[in-house]
Amino acid sequence: MSSATPSTDSPTPSAKTPTPKKRHDPEDYRMSIGDHLEELRNRMFLGAAGFIVACIFCFIFGEQLIRWFIHPFIVACVRNKINPQMYTREVAESFMTYIKIIMIIAATIAGPWLLYQMWQFIAAGLYPTERKYITKYLPLSIGLLVTGMAFLYYYVLPLMLEFFLGFTLGHTFTFPAIYPPTTQTATQPAMVIPVVNYDPKEPEPGSMWIEAQTGLMKVCPARGTIRVVPFGSDALISPQITLADYIDMVVGLLLSFGLSFQMPLIVLALNKVGIMDIPTLKKWRRVVYFVMSIVAACIVPDVATGMIALLIPLILLYELGILLAQWGETKAKETGVT
Repeated sequence: MSSATPSTDSPTPSAKTPTPKKRHDPEDYRMSIGDHLEELRNRMFLGAAGFIVACIFCFIFGEQLIRWFIHPFIVACVRNKINPQMYTREVAESFMTYIKIIMIIAATIAGPWLLYQMWQFIAAGLYPTERKYITKYLPLSIGLLVTGMAFLYYYVLPLMLEFFLGFTLGHTFTFPAIYPPTTQTATQPAMVIPVVNYDPKEPEPGSMWIEAQTGLMKVCPARGTIRVVPFGSDALISPQITLADYIDMVVGLLLSFGLSFQMPLIVLALNKVGIMDIPTLKKWRRVVYFVMSIVAACIVPDVATGMIALLIPLILLYELGILLAQWGETKAKETGVT
């Protein structure tokens, strides 16, 4: 009996034919206008749901969040020995500002979720190379944004508030000497208000004291009620900061610092699109440093600490952008991609 021999034309199990790489065809992802609107509606619904959850969380811890937001101002007032209180010009200003702060913090907390939903809607219409660039540098962009905001809140903002309040209360705005000098002295001793570390547990009506920690002058008009006596400085100008103006200033600075810390990605984008090559970026270093020093001096005029502390990160971020551009060009040459 003869055994059947396998055919030489049949492929062996070990031999594998290379499969052709599938190209990205936009027609495979093409959607109708109705499908786009349906997808957009779903993403907006999911994003709104995440924002509402963040708002509920912020409302639960609203008092702590407000204190955290205003903490730098209180510290700056205490260091300048003035009344650490804010004022309102309208009846509903404090309530509307409270809602505004809650929504801003909720939008910040829900920001990654909102960006994810936006990305899921946009990514379907992008080419693989475009999605690769965005997913590659998006975490770096978010990290730089958070770093810039944290740097402002924990370092630059306290220095800026303390400087401007100190400048207002300094020798520049003192009372002019319009009264003739006199050698008479007071015949009665001045009233001494007690200074305590903490508020009395059950103060008697009519009692008055100064809290040592905050420097607030407090009075008890009725049993169980404590009020603060507002007082200004001994300078010609006494600051009265309103709550709405302070919140608008801080939010504007947070956005400005968060966006300014995107400088490495801006430099990288300028190099990628061919507007400025690496030799040009290096050649313009002195001009860029000069402009950044002017910006830092305008934002934080305290030359000894604040201006230098802001200028150094901006310079490092510019150099980081040049390094990212160089690294991108080197990798492109190695892979043969122009």
